[in-house]
Amino acid sequence: MEEWYHYVLLVLVGFIVGFINTVAGGGSLISLPFLIFLGLPPSVANGTNRVAIVIQNAIGVAGFKSKGVTTFPFNIYLGISAFFGSILGASIAVDIKGETFNKILAVIMVLVVLTIVFKPKIKLQELKERLTGKYLWIGIIVFFFIGIYGGFINAGIGFVILLFLHYFNHMTLVRANATKVAVVFMYTLSALAVFIFNDKVIWEVGLVLAIGNGAGAWVSSRISVGKGDGYVKMFLIIMVIVMAVKLWFFN
Repeated sequence: MEEWYHYVLLVLVGFIVGFINTVAGGGSLISLPFLIFLGLPPSVANGTNRVAIVIQNAIGVAGFKSKGVTTFPFNIYLGISAFFGSILGASIAVDIKGETFNKILAVIMVLVVLTIVFKPKIKLQELKERLTGKYLWIGIIVFFFIGIYGGFINAGIGFVILLFLHYFNHMTLVRANATKVAVVFMYTLSALAVFIFNDKVIWEVGLVLAIGNGAGAWVSSRISVGKGDGYVKMFLIIMVIVMAVKLWFFN
């Protein structure tokens, strides 16, 4: 990056992404294409984005905890499983060709838009949570595969996590969000390590992006998350469609 305003844009984009990711998910559908548009090779953009994701989710965990929302130790069990799955996913990502990665990302972006539009409505009602026994073990297995995808690209995984935790484990949206940020923090650590080992991280860019991500995550985790999806839904849909077209047709 040669222009000073690129760094300003990184912070602004990071704030939006951090807010979106903590409210629901899908923020990487904005940050990943943005990093690619700035000239980073796709695999480097993927790795650099993980710096911001780690910091964003660490701050998100702290934000939820400051409001008295935690799902320990359930989130740790899921996080450990996803941690090992993420190693596999990130290992695949570092070797994939740039053009192929862009087309995969474009397809994923469209699929996530469809998920945003047609996903079942999550109601903020008190449910009897199912966090032990077979529900815990099935969750551990599912989150290993979630970790594989998270390690590979991560974009849009927040929606999958929220829907699974709500409908399978009967968590409210607030507690599902708190679990999500903890799990994503854990598995992104292993993914980031793989990208660092393969020299796919530009720290300067990742840390600047992380400033915005962290601020967005802190604000988002401390306000009413029940309204968040409605605020960002239309913006995210428009941005994702535009960027998906750019990635697919104008590599």
